[in-house]
Amino acid sequence: MIAATNNIGKLKEIREIFKEYKIYSLKEMGIDVDVEEDGKTFLENAKKKAIEIYKIAQSNEGVIADDSGLCIRTLNGFPGVLTHRFLGEDATDEMRNEYLINEVNKYDDRSAQFICNLVYYDGTHIIVGEGILEGFISKERRGNNGFGFDEIFELSNGLTLAELSLKEKNDISARSLALKDLKKKIKYKNSTYKK
Repeated sequence: MIAATNNIGKLKEIREIFKEYKIYSLKEMGIDVDVEEDGKTFLENAKKKAIEIYKIAQSNEGVIADDSGLCIRTLNGFPGVLTHRFLGEDATDEMRNEYLINEVNKYDDRSAQFICNLVYYDGTHIIVGEGILEGFISKERRGNNGFGFDEIFELSNGLTLAELSLKEKNDISARSLALKDLKKKIKYKNSTYKK
């Protein structure tokens, strides 16, 4: 399968859960394209990426694409689908995280969701996996593991995702939940079509 990403953190998570499959990054497939994420939902963006990468790859490999993001309740779901772009393409994770902490510090409600939609496309079938992780925005960046918003996404036990080991995070992250959901549906599809 082709994972429609070159993000090392995402690839690790995908490969960890899809151990029995060979997972290729875009780079490994010689694909250098950035699919524009202009959908109104995570699902629209993930579908678009999966279909476009499948067409570009011109192989028999199925494609897994995701779109995910942080939705902060007190900010009316912001940044949502703009998660990685709301401060511009050149913004770092640190800049985005500091900005969000400062915004949420103005309110009492710190609750947030991490939502991940994953799409598998093989030229015929579209299979969707979804994962939602409930949590809070921390008051400061904490932890050295993970990437993106992991250092500000606090769980009900008080730890941020970045304070967990990779295995602990993979057991509960929104992407992990979506990957497990997708894997189960792909296995079901494969067993159904082999009958």
